Amino acid sequence: MRVLVIGASGVIGRRLVPQLQQQGHEVIGTSRSPGKAAQLRALGAEPVALDALDADAVRQAVAAARPDAIIYESTAITGVNDFKHLDRSFAPTNRLRTEGTDNVVAAAREAGVRRVVAQSYAPNRYLRQGGMVKTEDDPLDPNPPAAMSQTVAAMNHLEDAVTGAGGIALRYGGFYGEADDGMVDAIRSRKFPVVGSGAGVISFIHLDDAAAATVLALGHDGPAIYNVVDDDPAPASEWLPEVARIIGARPPMHFPRLAARLVAGEMAVMMATEARGASNAKAKKELGWTLRYPSWRQGFAAVYGQQARSAA
Repeated sequence: MRVLVIGASGVIGRRLVPQLQQQGHEVIGTSRSPGKAAQLRALGAEPVALDALDADAVRQAVAAARPDAIIYESTAITGVNDFKHLDRSFAPTNRLRTEGTDNVVAAAREAGVRRVVAQSYAPNRYLRQGGMVKTEDDPLDPNPPAAMSQTVAAMNHLEDAVTGAGGIALRYGGFYGEADDGMVDAIRSRKFPVVGSGAGVISFIHLDDAAAATVLALGHDGPAIYNVVDDDPAPASEWLPEVARIIGARPPMHFPRLAARLVAGEMAVMMATEARGASNAKAKKELGWTLRYPSWRQGFAAVYGQQARSAA
């Protein structure tokens, strides 16, 4: 197919474009910055400068590209570590997930593009009751912490808009696989403690595996939502000490819930103590998806172990 990847220069886009090419797709890749043209061309995409918040520009870009499918991966997430004011940190991305999504869906409808796949997110969104691992059919949390209410609403808007137009929303897990995602430094400096019992569960996904699922989603009809996560949802009490061990750092500190709430806010406490993980059974079954790193244990050892060896 001829595929327009909006946000092709981002962390997932840079993995996605080469995989699309390997499967025989012709790729047009966009970035907000015209300076990314050479990078996109090197990845194998025909570069286009585009601001997804400019409705007219999106409509013109889609019309000019004449794609068979659109993959929407635009975010503006860099250096987010203020969990007390998460909505403030995510405000640019929230606009991309609301106004930007609406622009893309409208442009796709006008151009007759029936296949739209868009980036969403699984961690910290499912109802914090019952089992610790949730499927796509399980309810989302109707009362998230106030600090992330706008961010959750933006993701809900994206999913409703995309599936309402017959598209597919991919609830990715927590990404890892970048050369420097900041996690190693935070854990090495013991800025990432285990809070309370550390029972909060997160589902991770290596960027290469996330891209592979996205390519497969192009071959399926919507509307649909898939959790794109690994096989091994993990509580903080397990994965944090394991990363510390892999990189040769001291074990993470332990904070009681009250102290963590005062320092980092309610959302950080929720993530560390109550959050639910996600099941990938539907994506594996319906998309025929297999993972390079079925567990974060393998993936972290490969990614962060290599970083530790390189630093040494």
